[in-house]
Amino acid sequence: MIALPWPYLALLTLGYGLALSYGQLAIQTLITLALLTLSGLAVLQNKSHYLRYAGHGLFALLAVALALHWLPGFHNGRAISPVRLTPDAVPFSMYFNLDKPLIGFWLLLVCPWIAPRFAWRVSLRAIAMGLALAAIAALGGAMLLGMVAWAPKWPHQGTLWLLNNLLLVTLVEEALFRGYIQGGLSRKLKLLPYGQTVALVVASVLFGLAHAPAGWQWMLLAGLAGIGYGLAYRFGGLSAAIATHFGLNALHFVFFTYPMLAP
Repeated sequence: MIALPWPYLALLTLGYGLALSYGQLAIQTLITLALLTLSGLAVLQNKSHYLRYAGHGLFALLAVALALHWLPGFHNGRAISPVRLTPDAVPFSMYFNLDKPLIGFWLLLVCPWIAPRFAWRVSLRAIAMGLALAAIAALGGAMLLGMVAWAPKWPHQGTLWLLNNLLLVTLVEEALFRGYIQGGLSRKLKLLPYGQTVALVVASVLFGLAHAPAGWQWMLLAGLAGIGYGLAYRFGGLSAAIATHFGLNALHFVFFTYPMLAP
C-alpha cells in the first residue's frame, strides 16, 4: 500500500487555512466537494476500469474549472491590491484562492503515487539542475523578449507573496502537471523506449498552454520552464519539482521586473 504524502498534505492544509482566513465559502461549494468525492471514489474502486477512467475524466474537468475559478461559492480574498512593485512594472495584485488548492488535496489523497520518494541528496542535485535550466531558458528568454529587466527589490508584500506562491500556487501546479500528468504518463509509457521523455514533453506543453491567456510569450516561457521542472521531477521527485518551480518564481520576483515591464 502506498503511504500518503503527509508533508505535502500538511503544507496544503496550511495554505488552505491561510487562504480561508482571507475569504469565505458559500453553500454552493458543497456541490464541488461532492463531485470531487465522487470522482475520487470512482478512481479508487477496483471493479471497473471504465468507471476509473470516468473518475479521472470528471476530475480533469473539475481541475480545469477550479484552476480557472469557474465554480461558484468560492469568494477568494484579495491579499495584495494593485501596486507597481517597481516604477516600470505593470500593476500587480494577488488573491488567496480557496478553489485551486482542492486540486492538490484530491491528487495527494487519491493518487499518492504522484510523490515518489528520493534521497534528499538526489533531490538537491535534481533541483540544482532543473533550476539552472529553467532560469536560463525562462528568465533569459524573458529578458531577450524585452518582458523583464534586472530589478533587485524586496517589497513589504514579499513574505505574503512567498507564502502564497509556495503553498497555493507552486505546490498545486506541480502536483497536477508533474505528479499527475507527467507521472501518470510515465507509468503508462514506461515500457516504451522514450516514454519518460514523451511524458515530460507533454506535461511541459500542457503547462505552457495553461499560460496561453497571458500571451504567446508567457506560454512559450512557461513551456520552457516546465522542461526544467519536469527534469527535476523525473530525477528528484515532487519535492524537487516544487522547489525548482518556487525557486524560479522567487528569482523572478526578487531580482527582475515583476510581473513584467509596462508597455
